[in-house]
Amino acid sequence: MKDDIEKALDDIRPALQADGGDVELLDVSDDGVVTVRLMGHCAGCPMSMMTLKMGIERLLKERVPGVTEVVSA
Repeated sequence: MKDDIEKALDDIRPALQADGGDVELLDVSDDGVVTVRLMGHCAGCPMSMMTLKMGIERLLKERVPGVTEVVSA
């Protein structure tokens, strides 16, 4: 599952990097909770929670079976 998550994150990275940010995969729990770290401008952006939930979480749930939630460290 971790490889599939990395591949999906690679698809969203260009959009984050265009705004001066990035995302790093930290952990995937047995119950499908994915922990990521938003970096660069994304880390302090007021819209970071929307990016996390409406962007990253939605994409991962669509593409990777078993992902239940995405949280930020």
